[in-house]
Amino acid sequence: MNVSPVNTPLGIDRRRLLQLGGVLAAATSLSACSGSGSAGTGGAGDKNKGSITVWSWQGPATALKALVPEFRKKHPGIEVTVQDIGNPAIWDKITTAMAAGGEGLADVLHIGVDYLPGYAEKFPDGLADLGELGADRYRGAFAPGLWRTVSPDGNRVNALPWEANSAGFWYRADLFEKAGVDAGALATWDDAIEAGKKIKAATGTRLIGIDKPASLADAANFFQMLLQLQGTFYFNADGDITLDSPEAVRAMEIIKRLNDAGLVSDFSGGWNTMVRSLKKSTVAVYPSPTWFGGVIEREVPQQKGKWRVQLPPAVRPGGSRSATVNSTHLAVAGSSPHQAAAWSFVEYVLTRPASQVKIYRDQAIAPALMKTYDDAAFHEPSAYFGGQKRGEVFLEALKAPSPAFNYSADYARVLKVVTDAQTKVLLKGADPADVLGDAADQLGKQTGRKIVR
Repeated sequence: MNVSPVNTPLGIDRRRLLQLGGVLAAATSLSACSGSGSAGTGGAGDKNKGSITVWSWQGPATALKALVPEFRKKHPGIEVTVQDIGNPAIWDKITTAMAAGGEGLADVLHIGVDYLPGYAEKFPDGLADLGELGADRYRGAFAPGLWRTVSPDGNRVNALPWEANSAGFWYRADLFEKAGVDAGALATWDDAIEAGKKIKAATGTRLIGIDKPASLADAANFFQMLLQLQGTFYFNADGDITLDSPEAVRAMEIIKRLNDAGLVSDFSGGWNTMVRSLKKSTVAVYPSPTWFGGVIEREVPQQKGKWRVQLPPAVRPGGSRSATVNSTHLAVAGSSPHQAAAWSFVEYVLTRPASQVKIYRDQAIAPALMKTYDDAAFHEPSAYFGGQKRGEVFLEALKAPSPAFNYSADYARVLKVVTDAQTKVLLKGADPADVLGDAADQLGKQTGRKIVR
């Protein structure tokens, strides 16, 4: 759920447990070898002069390359080379270079929210403080919650937000209509469960899909979204474990009720299974982020007119239906000798609405920069989605209050224990509170973090 389809080949989700765990383990090992854990050997340099390299992947790299000619007109003294490192290769490459004291590291780094805390924690000087380069003036320019993500202590700025994806409720309007269900009337997930029963009875289609045996690390995407809709996560702002909080238990209970009612299709196999489901119309609802609309249009063009999107139902009556579920960012390497020039490029790309509109039109990447949404591009009706202005649906979510979610450097570990817990619920009928309590205890032992209960 954590990456747009233009960000990664074949739509494979970024949150791959083993890869992420391997990256952080490598960071620890290599840092120990170097004895520093630091990659901050660079300097500011001249903000109008220098030769900088940018690391990104696939679609975003293409978008950055497209902006270089315009940037060069305003900054002729700065040479820019954008490299498509690929995803997930970029994470290993950044880690290895940081552990080597920044040797070979690019000047500008494109980093996902699930990796940013790990890099900042493992390599305290690995990323330049953008606040010292002028980033503070944009403190209020991005979607709520994202500044805390890039500046956890409110002082140092590790990166600047780029992509901001909100939770969405993508549904087959034709199936809802056949079952006589008004999607707009679904205020809570309790309502959705009852609607799912009607849809299954009328069409034979299950409501949602989950990777029940956790064949891939992102099997708990839906659970995580239910947490974020309640403003909570696996860790609190202090890094303490909140995995068995009342909100988490409530989220897992919803999943159990959906499964017990026969409304969950098994998405074992992850992405490929999900795509087959789209093509075979075996699921009526995909609780997925902003970018998922592009996946639907690409994978099932023959279903044009059958789809709609709205914000997800709340977990509790009167609860929030908005959550920024993931984001990506641009950072400047602490080892860069051209940090000021690198910042000039980051500032040009991420703080100018014109830059972000161009990226959105070319690559459909949802911007975090709120001023961008004044452009008509985000208010145009979609023929595929029955004339719906889906950009406005997600703009409503981005405007809503949203807390920062602390992924921490132990995100990979929590994904493992929480997907195991979910599998016990889905395949063995385990009690949500019991399995989440056990998972929290296990995570506490693994990480030494305090468990808040």
